[in-house]
Amino acid sequence: MTAKEIEIDTSTLNGKADEEDIVTPWNVATKNETGIDYDKLIKRFGSSKIDGELLARFEKITGQKPHHFLRRGIFFSHRDMNTILNLYEQGKPFYLYTGRGPSSDSIHLGHLIPFMFCKWLQEVFRVPLVIQLTDDEKAIWKNIKIEDAIKLAYNNAKDIIALGFKPENTFIFSNLEHIGNNPAFYQNMIRIQRSVTFNQVKGIFGFGDSDPIGKISFPPTQAAPAISGTFPFIFKDAKVNCLIPCAIDQDPYFRMTRDVAPKIGYPKPALLHSIFFPALQGSKTKMSASDNNTAIFLTDSAKQIKNKINKHAFSGGQATIEEHRQLGGNCDIDISYQWLRFFLEDDEKLEQLRKGYISGEILTGELKKELIEVLQPLVAAHQEARNKLTDEIVKQYMIPRDLGFVANIK
Repeated sequence: MTAKEIEIDTSTLNGKADEEDIVTPWNVATKNETGIDYDKLIKRFGSSKIDGELLARFEKITGQKPHHFLRRGIFFSHRDMNTILNLYEQGKPFYLYTGRGPSSDSIHLGHLIPFMFCKWLQEVFRVPLVIQLTDDEKAIWKNIKIEDAIKLAYNNAKDIIALGFKPENTFIFSNLEHIGNNPAFYQNMIRIQRSVTFNQVKGIFGFGDSDPIGKISFPPTQAAPAISGTFPFIFKDAKVNCLIPCAIDQDPYFRMTRDVAPKIGYPKPALLHSIFFPALQGSKTKMSASDNNTAIFLTDSAKQIKNKINKHAFSGGQATIEEHRQLGGNCDIDISYQWLRFFLEDDEKLEQLRKGYISGEILTGELKKELIEVLQPLVAAHQEARNKLTDEIVKQYMIPRDLGFVANIK
């Protein structure tokens, strides 16, 4: 491979869709007010667009109307989703895998998206779900004490469980606690580590010579749960396909995994990619758990939610009411509308708001009010569910156990 080819390959793998967009597992930014150019990202990453044909097949096979995340292009890209639908059609098993990097006591609304979607997929397909809490990653990247990272993992687990996951088909684990007690997990990490060169890891993730070696060795830890042999207490000896719903910035981990899996005797994991949940200040970046004013946290009160949206939500409206009535607003950059696309389930209501806003009939303040009225009860209900969770309940989800999977293999 020539130097020029190496440069192109590295650029592709690191998600630099063009000079403006930066998409890596640790940094997402663009100069474009409408956000990342996802069509360009699909081409660069080599994934496939979720189109009408795939959604029609999904509905035909499952008998379920596609989730509004799918209908609205919030999950917009995939790898091998047709393989998963083939398996389901044939009555053959697969499982779901997603994760969370616990870097704060409370998660924000953007963090809910893959878990809300996983819960729906789990119910539609009636399959087990494994949820990895990468407290080890945060201990390395954020220089958090090991003990504190584990505490954050347990706090985040409560936020996840509060969505209504059932313990009989959901396994949640902390890397820092679980891997040392699961030889199969560590053994698969070693198999993956042997299959990836240092140059490949540098190319995929952009690690530099001064990065801690923990960063360089971490990717196989995130890859291992996509290998069913990592969880013998769930899958026994079965080599089972895996479906991973995640934000597109996590794709580099699983491009690596898809390359390695056949080498160690397992099927390539399939993926469903979501767009990024934008910050209150606009779509040029994603929400940050480290900047309180970019996000609505699940600990926020109704008053805080109202104040944050009214004060910080980027407007696509005009400078004056008169201009707005005449020219209308821009839904592509208005954060209240963009967030409603995620959380307002009623398609007809959303379309009414879109038409009213772009025509100038609906003002920015009115759109913000609609969003506040959607989010306040959603967050309040989540807080109520979370408050009922004890540490003992959380531990039930984190005990390695049989999820009744093997008995369901036809």
